[in-house]
Order: sequence, then C-alpha cells, then structure tokens
Amino acid sequence: MLKGISNVISPDLLKILMEMGHADEIVLGDANFPAASHARRLVRADGHGIPALLSAILPLFPLDTYVESPVALMAVMPGDTVQTPIWEEYRGIVREFHAVHMDFKEMERFAFYERAKNAYAVVSTGEKALYANIILKKGVVI
Repeated sequence: MLKGISNVISPDLLKILMEMGHADEIVLGDANFPAASHARRLVRADGHGIPALLSAILPLFPLDTYVESPVALMAVMPGDTVQTPIWEEYRGIVREFHAVHMDFKEMERFAFYERAKNAYAVVSTGEKALYANIILKKGVVI
C-alpha cells in the first residue's frame, strides 16, 4: 500500500498509468465491454465501478488539454432508449480534478471498439450501467 493512492487502483493499474505517455489512451470498460478481445494490455478491476476508478485515477492522471476532447464515450445506438445518467457523474468527476472545461466526444459503438483496440490499455470493470465505457487520453505533467 502507498499513502494517497486509492485502494481501487491495483498494482497492475498503477504500473500501466506510470508507463503511459502523452497522448496514450486508456479504456475503462463496463461489465459488458469485450475487454479481453480488444486489449493490448488488460487490467482486471472486477467488482469496481467506473466512477470509483475514475475518481481514483484522475488525481494521478492529467488529461490532454491539447486536443479537442480528451474524453470519449460510447454513444447510445440509434433506436436504443437507454438513459445514460452515469455520463453526468463522469462529467462531475472530471470537473472535480480538471479545472479546464473539457468536452466529451460521443463515438459510435463500433468506432469506439476500433479506437479501444489501439489504446495503451483496457481496464475491465464490474460497472453495470449500460453505455458506461469511457476512453481517457493522457496529457502532460507540468
């Protein structure tokens, strides 16, 4: 254990966050996300929801302020009536740790999957909310 680092961040996840460089991306996939088949590097975070992980990661992880949108969400499929209140929770968490306003990009499901395949790592979570998948682009530490 280390002081100041949330216990929801496993040693494997901490290593991944440390290895990542500017513009590398990490996916936090919900429980339905095909993480194992899309990940170059897979980190298991079973039993943890994405808001808890996001709250633990963002104090350590700068978001890229040099791009239009350092945060991407999987858009709801056309015709699907699912509501996504978790997205507002994400926006609140991002605001808490990053004072600069950041737009979130909504990506079509299959485009999101393709982007995820190129991410530095995918974190497979126990998040049960639908369309809860999120991609974070790492910025620079100044």
